[in-house]
Amino acid sequence: MSIKENLEKVERRIAAAAEKSGRKREDITLVAVTKTHGADMMNEAIALGVTDIGENKPQEVRDKFDSVLPARWHLIGHLQTNKVKYVIDKVCLIHSVDSIKLMDEIERQAEKHGTDMDILIQVNISGEETKSGVSREELPPLLIHAGELKRVKVKGLMTIAPKTDNSVTNAVHFDNMRQLFIDIAQKKYYNVNMLYLSMGMSGDFETAIEHGANMVRVGSAIFGERDYSQK
Repeated sequence: MSIKENLEKVERRIAAAAEKSGRKREDITLVAVTKTHGADMMNEAIALGVTDIGENKPQEVRDKFDSVLPARWHLIGHLQTNKVKYVIDKVCLIHSVDSIKLMDEIERQAEKHGTDMDILIQVNISGEETKSGVSREELPPLLIHAGELKRVKVKGLMTIAPKTDNSVTNAVHFDNMRQLFIDIAQKKYYNVNMLYLSMGMSGDFETAIEHGANMVRVGSAIFGERDYSQK
């Protein structure tokens, strides 16, 4: 199938899941994940109406940025402190912040570039050892620390659910994230605004939306399987 057909299908699925959760299509932000894909495919998707694109690697943001049509860029993959400089003046949202050290480096680079940076705190809600992110218990110190920062703005939470064929299992994790999102909003931390709950990818974005996500990160369902042999 073409990118156009895939995108139309994904759009219908998002709309149906949003309706199921009592919301509208426009309540959900679709981040089209373009890791390993070239500028031509990215530009085709943007021309078809994609407004937000997500990259896993800072170097890919840096290398592709000038070849791609205007869009909102998201850094969704793990970010090392020494790579913040590659994305600080290019992305609108960093999804994968999981330490005070990384928050401080983003603050430093944002100050250096005279810009503000919106971030999401990545939560390892399932407790998988292979997943990045903070545990529920480790989250409050990061939220409190945000109150000391001037350039970094916490705008919500992100999680990556386990790879499983059991959507019921992931529904539980998504429900737990949604409750955490609500609890934090009610506590009114300074410089913390629960706007975005980023969860759900190609294999589980409908379940994520039905259980509270308002931002989904979809790659292979739009662009097809990735060719890692080129990397």
